[in-house]
Amino acid sequence: MALLPILCYPNPKLHQVAKRVAVVDARIRTLADDMLETMYDAKGIGLASTQIDVHERLIVIDVSEERDQPLVLINPELVWTSPTTHLNEEGCLSVPGIYDGVERFDAVRIEAWDATGQSRTIEAEGLLAVCIQHEMDHLMGKVFVEYLSPLKRNRIKTKMLKAQREDAR
Repeated sequence: MALLPILCYPNPKLHQVAKRVAVVDARIRTLADDMLETMYDAKGIGLASTQIDVHERLIVIDVSEERDQPLVLINPELVWTSPTTHLNEEGCLSVPGIYDGVERFDAVRIEAWDATGQSRTIEAEGLLAVCIQHEMDHLMGKVFVEYLSPLKRNRIKTKMLKAQREDAR
């Protein structure tokens, strides 16, 4: 397994729309394992392939306290959302140190393939539902700061660019 570099906002590659995975093979399983290792190392609860500059529809999630319930979702599709939403405090591995409120559905149902290529239907609520929606946004080229006001988004962009310049020194 390997740690993968995570793209940071406002990298334009974060806005690419991911393509469907054609077949679940050893390459995809290795990618999923590497993504899980990267996510755990970064202390995250979710990671989309777009964030590591791979533009295929693959996300990994683990919202368990023990960090021992990894979820691999390949080609996830939203098939149902609850009629109710709520504001959630969100952060993102591609926007480190930034947290803000985003309106999300309270519950969702998705269909996806797992790491073996088997089709699964997952019903989620709470933190898992929020995480699924957040990571699926990444596959569509959307970063959570895009839900914020233009003023907040510009402040975050400026802060992130400044941090990247300082890291490059």
